[in-house]
Amino acid sequence: MSAARPELYQEVKLYSSAREREKYDNLAELYSIIKTLQALEKAYVKDALTAKDYTGACSKLLEQYKVAFRQVKNEVSSLDEFIKQYKLEDCHAALERIREDRPITIPDDKGNTSKCVADIVSLFITVMDKLRLEIRAMDELHPDLKDLAESMNRMSTLPSHFEGREKVNAWLVTFKGMAASDDLDDAQARQMLFDMDSAYNAFNRFLT
Repeated sequence: MSAARPELYQEVKLYSSAREREKYDNLAELYSIIKTLQALEKAYVKDALTAKDYTGACSKLLEQYKVAFRQVKNEVSSLDEFIKQYKLEDCHAALERIREDRPITIPDDKGNTSKCVADIVSLFITVMDKLRLEIRAMDELHPDLKDLAESMNRMSTLPSHFEGREKVNAWLVTFKGMAASDDLDDAQARQMLFDMDSAYNAFNRFLT
């Protein structure tokens, strides 16, 4: 019977325009972030990754969630609406992280410190990820590095002589002498990644 109905073999498209395709891509991105965050929470509970790795990954996902949700604000009015519409009620751990806006490893001090810690961790990860992806343009690295330095400056409990701050500031000085169109060479990129990793490890040691 289906052979007499060729329309049954036609591809069903979810979208009919570039705008609709972007809408569904944005919704899918938000959905995947929530699912990934849920998986991360479960992995941490099972002791499948270290507190350092968890904190970095969770902070980054929370920042990605904020960006992704802004992209769909014209489609869904609230997180609760999105959860109900796409049946994400089982992602309790992820939703708790989103509502608290911090990894479970960062204490809730009801003040400025926890936000600074989350921002610093997220920016360290972002800078290192860019370097690993061989992004070396000054104008692509400098904004995140500058935000990282400013976040550390806002964290009043971080010592002024903190070694991680010194490494970040040293690279800001390097960038100051470069044009926006300049790229780091291979040796500089390797050294910067090493310095950022060392500074990030120092920051985690400070937190513990």
